[in-house]
Formats: sequence, C-alpha cells, structure tokens
Amino acid sequence: MPIQNSRRTFLRGGFLLSVAAWASACRAATPATPTIPPTITPTIPPTITPTIPPTITPTTLLSPAATTLPSPAATAMPSAAQFSGERALAHAAAQMQWQPRDTGSEGWKQCGDYIADQLQQAGWQVENQRFPYHDVECRNIIGRRGSGPRVIIGAHYDARRRSDQDKDPAKQNEVVPSANDGASGIAVLLELASVLRPEELGFEVWLAAFDAEDNGDIDGWEWVVGSRYMANSLTEAPAAVIVIDMIGDADQQIYYEGSSDPALREAIWGVAGDLALASFVPQVRYSMLDDHTPFLQRGYRAIDIIDFDYPYWHTTQDTLDKVSAPSLAAVGKTLEEWLLRGGQGIQTADSMRPAYQA
Repeated sequence: MPIQNSRRTFLRGGFLLSVAAWASACRAATPATPTIPPTITPTIPPTITPTIPPTITPTTLLSPAATTLPSPAATAMPSAAQFSGERALAHAAAQMQWQPRDTGSEGWKQCGDYIADQLQQAGWQVENQRFPYHDVECRNIIGRRGSGPRVIIGAHYDARRRSDQDKDPAKQNEVVPSANDGASGIAVLLELASVLRPEELGFEVWLAAFDAEDNGDIDGWEWVVGSRYMANSLTEAPAAVIVIDMIGDADQQIYYEGSSDPALREAIWGVAGDLALASFVPQVRYSMLDDHTPFLQRGYRAIDIIDFDYPYWHTTQDTLDKVSAPSLAAVGKTLEEWLLRGGQGIQTADSMRPAYQA
C-alpha cells in the first residue's frame, strides 16, 4: 500500500496559519517589542493537535470542517456477530511459519495453499486466479459464496522482500516478516469465512486474497498488481469492495481513508460506533494507494480500512507480537455486523460512482 506520490499521499486534518505579514512585522520591530498587525490574528483550532510520524511528509491539509467527530456509543448495541479475534490470531500465527512470503517464494506458495485450503474447508468455492508478472506466475485466491449483490472483501497475502524502512541500514535487505502488513488482513478474511453465511444474507460474497501488492519500487515491480488484475478482469460490477490492510496493530487507530467511497465508509464506521469501537475514527488522516485503488479507477465503490500509524511498517520488526486479537476482532466483528444489517451503503451496478480521479 504505497503513499500516493511515492507510495501514499498523506492527508492529515489541519489548518493553515496566515503568518507572512506577521513575520514581516516582527522583523521590522525591535526585539523587545514584537508586534502583530491587528488585522491578522493566527488562530489554532482548539480541537486539533497535529502529530506527524517522522517518516511521513504531509502534502495536503484538510479543512477544519473535517474535525467534527461523532462519538462511538457509550455502550455497545446488541450484536449477533460471531467473529473470534483469538481464532483470527491463530490464522495470523499460521502464516508466520512461512518466511519469506514474497511473490514467487516457496513460503508464498505454501501460504497461498493454506489460504485456499482454509476457504475450502469453510465451505467456500475457491478459484485460483493466476497471471504472469515479471516472469513470475502470480496467484490471487478467491473464495465465493452466496447470491445477490456482489461484495468483495479483500486483503493482500504477499510480503515485502526487503525491509527498506528499517532504521538499521544493515537490516534493510532482510525480508519483512509481515505480521501486521499482510498476515493480519488475511487472518480476518479466514475467520470471516468460518462465520459468514452469505446465502442467508442475500449477498454474493467474495473473500479475495490479493497477490503482488507489496513490492512496489523494488526490482522494477509496481504496487497493487494482483488487485489491479482482478479489477480489470471483472465482467460484472461489484456492489462494494472493502479492502483491509494493516489492521492488527495492538495500538489500533483506523481513520477514514481519503479516496474511499464516502457513503460506504460512513456506513461501516457507523457500525463500529454502534459497537462502541473507539479505534474507528471518522476523520480522514491518509489517502492511500492500496488494493482498493484499482477498483475505484474502474468506477466501483470501494474503501480501504487501514491503520497506517504503524512504526514497524516495512521493517524487520513487523512481527506477530505487534498483532492483537482484540484489534482483529474489532475489524472482523464490524464487517460481519455490517453484513448482518444488510450492508448499508452498498450500491448496485446501476448507481456506480464516477470513475476515480487520482
């Protein structure tokens, strides 16, 4: 999931201070008595205290209107969701036995076989969508079940082959263990496979494990290769596409993603609020190039559920101890409950959004 620009364009709620005239006045005044022209009064919205991760450079600031945050319910509403964070964490641990898991490696193949097997055991029809890229046969894995409007819930299962964001230069050529950035999203998919009954919900659900997402800017590879192949291969429009990525962080903070479909993300964050999950924050923080982007570019409604405030991203420290069962449960239960409630915010092919503009 790259930052748009290089990998992702960082969006953060903020403000702009009109300080040029003030600075000029200060230079003209004596050091003891700096003055500020009365017509220019820099103000700071009291509800915003921007903090910038050291590796991210803000490029676009939000308007103050984006800072009004609905509060989650003080007490969680009743839910029939059966999602287990502990079972999901076991799926994350299972993936971690295979290192490395970058596309084309033996660990990647074994991990893909595990995903397909788990989907099949849970009663899903499995398709291995194979395609060539840079002399490697890549493999998207899709579990299908149910009928009705198509909802695609996806996550990438490949790992980055180099820890290029590691603070220790000596480790930057080592593989990324990819516990949170990789295994966590697939862990949620596999637990959803065990609890969802799409035929009872009135949806055709696809659980999609995307390949070749995470090695952009290495060895001539691009980002989001597998999801782009899937999006371009669709012959029928999905009603909704939901991508989950980096959602297992024990210190979970899931903000709105800037390019996501507004109605769909508001509906899902609303469910999280009803479940009293304060880790879902209804405010835009980042705009990502991620596996939802190719679907947006095709004109489909899509969102990205991602916690990018993760200091171990693309480092050797992205290990299983950073992932928590409650964080996995927060995302899985929200998605399960959203489907149980009828998928508010879902649109049919007749009401697709206009094509995405980068």
